[in-house]
Amino acid sequence: MVKFGRILLKDGINKKLLEILVCPLSKQPLRLCEKTNSLISDAIGVSYPIVDGIPRLVPTDGKIIETDDASHSDGSVDLPGK
Repeated sequence: MVKFGRILLKDGINKKLLEILVCPLSKQPLRLCEKTNSLISDAIGVSYPIVDGIPRLVPTDGKIIETDDASHSDGSVDLPGK
């Protein structure tokens, strides 16, 4: 059994747990976004919500986030290979 310290971040996420969690799709580390109360996978551009202090890391719960590099003011998005 793994014991976690009692150091909690603002939204109730355990700091040690945050160091262990990875994206379920890319297996890369996640970063906490306090603005959106979510965990972000920078590797694939997906945001996973945190609900009542519990990260929802089910791939279907993830939302694709737009980056400034890929989007334009008219709403169009650059597609790879185009």
